Amino acid sequence: MSGPGYSRRAVAIGGGIAAALGLTALGVTVPRLLHRHRATPYDDLLDQLVDREAAVKLGKIAYAKMGAMSGLLDLTPKAPVLARELRQRLERRTLAEVTRSDLAMGRLMEIKGWVLPETMVLLSVLAALET
Repeated sequence: MSGPGYSRRAVAIGGGIAAALGLTALGVTVPRLLHRHRATPYDDLLDQLVDREAAVKLGKIAYAKMGAMSGLLDLTPKAPVLARELRQRLERRTLAEVTRSDLAMGRLMEIKGWVLPETMVLLSVLAALET
């Protein structure tokens, strides 16, 4: 006695869906794997970012806002100062732990309507300064 097998149509549709999902996954991951960033002295910090391009965009906005708040862009933090501060914060903790700590301590920054943990914003500013 043979069971009710799968129809060709069901197999073709299932295979098509699986192929589409696979191609979508490749389309998302392969460019990230192949895209290399210019080496910087801060790659130990910047490698913790999931999406460096998005962080650069956020960092540019935050850097401009910091300059507007201080009145002069020369007073805003520079890369070596930021890197030293971030390395101290991330010395023995992960980025997730540090951002949770920022949230708990109320160290937040508002950037274009988004309220973000201070460490994430500073890391984004560092990424922007290094582009």
